[in-house]
Amino acid sequence: MAKKTLMEEFDFDTPTLPKSYEIPKDYDIFRDKELLEKLRVRILENIIDNKISEDIPFEEYVSREIDMALEGYDLSNLEREYIFNLIENEIHGNGPITELLDDKNVTEIMVNGPNEVYIEIDGKIVKDDTISFINETHILRTIQRMIQPLGRTIDASNPMVDSHLPDGSRINAILPPLSLKGPVLTIRKFSDDLDSIDDLLRSGTLTPYMARFLEAAVLSKLNIIVCGGTGSGKTTILNVLSNFIQEDERVITIEDAAELNLKQPHVIPLETRNTNYENGKEVTIRDLVRNSLRMRPDRIIVGEVRGKEAFDMLQAMNTGHDGSITTLHANGPIDALHRLETMVLMGEMEIPVRAIREYIQHAVHLIVGVERLSDGRRKITSISEVLDMKDGEIQLQEIFAFRKKGLTPNGEVDGEFVLYDYVPRVFERIQNSGVTSIDDIFEPICARKKKKNN
Repeated sequence: MAKKTLMEEFDFDTPTLPKSYEIPKDYDIFRDKELLEKLRVRILENIIDNKISEDIPFEEYVSREIDMALEGYDLSNLEREYIFNLIENEIHGNGPITELLDDKNVTEIMVNGPNEVYIEIDGKIVKDDTISFINETHILRTIQRMIQPLGRTIDASNPMVDSHLPDGSRINAILPPLSLKGPVLTIRKFSDDLDSIDDLLRSGTLTPYMARFLEAAVLSKLNIIVCGGTGSGKTTILNVLSNFIQEDERVITIEDAAELNLKQPHVIPLETRNTNYENGKEVTIRDLVRNSLRMRPDRIIVGEVRGKEAFDMLQAMNTGHDGSITTLHANGPIDALHRLETMVLMGEMEIPVRAIREYIQHAVHLIVGVERLSDGRRKITSISEVLDMKDGEIQLQEIFAFRKKGLTPNGEVDGEFVLYDYVPRVFERIQNSGVTSIDDIFEPICARKKKKNN
């Protein structure tokens, strides 16, 4: 009896092309993807249940399993290669998400369950129905394979891990009983597509005037806070701002999971340590900020301030460590000030709210607000100057802003960048530091105001 081909046995709708293999244009696209998927699952289940003997070459093992699973059917070379690529990803790569990690268009990967894989593309989250895991054990093994080279572990006694991959991408995983859905994996990919101010200009994140102002602010050592919501691009902006730091400065960076990518030669990166990491004592952001003050820094950059370390960061800014930059989670400059107050109050010291606000007012010069818009694009929506206290409240004045007007017919946010008719107080400080690159932006405003007053 002649062997049936897969095409003859099954007649499925034409599927989405597998990410792991480019199909030749003249080839009839797989109609038997369902059977190929069952084959992948069968082989992977065998791999999970029984380790491959080191005496058997990998290619020989996979070929043998394919032959056993498809006994009675013909398998084309193309189909065999497709299956082989999937299995090779499982052994030598990162399982079903290997191609997602290699795809530069994918900025975030979220595995919520065996058949719930979501990705972020162009700022929007979509479900990827072409990717699946066999079961929760398969997800757990993939997580363990990814974090093992990082010196991290995850299991029932240590059900949470937050670290970074060799390329800088951030990996977070959480297991039951903390997660009620089973193992959950989240990867925020590191992108080098937006690592310079020119990249941000091309993407429309800000205007040339704003770019020049921020460069002048960093060069003149203003203390800057970058604020925004989750996924708004705070770390990207922080990375870009760091490009303006002079090469002869000693920079200390402090992060929970290293994401910053400073290019200066004299950079000392510090990273926190969890209590469960190699059974050592926990080392927090606050510990590292305090220690950094004894390391003779020219600048201190904290990846994100989120707790008691806020007071130590402000203290550094107030005690001669100008040019410090940090990010915090807040929906705008005003919210950022309130969050700073709250974080300082989380410390052990009892400080009156007015004293905290005065401390903030003297420490912080600029607050840069970043936002991911509803259409997925990221914008610097505000650059504000911190002014004096008035009626017990810190006053802010916007210098630049992005003003939304509505939505275009294709769903994009319609808006425009605004330069206010205002000369910031820090302009004089920037000039006194010898930076003259923004004189043409604010001197005309100065001249108009002077003429009007006369």
